[in-house]
Amino acid sequence: MHEQFDAYVAARYERLKHTAYLLTGNRATAEDLVQTALAKAWVAWKRIEGDPDRYVHRIIVNTHTSWWRRKWRAELPAPQLPDRADPRDFTNEVGRWQELREAVAGLSDRQRAIIVLHYYEELTLMQCADALGCSLGTVKTQLTRALKRLRVQSELQIEGTK
Repeated sequence: MHEQFDAYVAARYERLKHTAYLLTGNRATAEDLVQTALAKAWVAWKRIEGDPDRYVHRIIVNTHTSWWRRKWRAELPAPQLPDRADPRDFTNEVGRWQELREAVAGLSDRQRAIIVLHYYEELTLMQCADALGCSLGTVKTQLTRALKRLRVQSELQIEGTK
């Protein structure tokens, strides 16, 4: 059991951390979120059947949601990072990535989770519904609303959604 869990963490940690970053928008919070999710997965590892990604994704999304529901957070992000380069120095591509990241950050937690799971993790809509513990119809509705909101807020053209 220890070997299987260790192998899973070694193979998936960076991907899980990136997924958590897309949900949180903060690297430190993403690392905390993945560590918390893996600790919870470790406790239940014997009971996890099949693909552990489903289980771990659900832990990440649920933990992230519960953290946002708290009224007080121990760490507060600074409004601006020190020694940051001038945003005008970035290339257009990086500027578009930043625009997309900010637009996704403005979505509700569930909409953001669906966008990340479907487009980044490449889960089917049914797999997203399973990971989030909701119906396929809810995922479709939330995805449609999220994409509409992204188009309206930032005039982004997301592949396959024209």
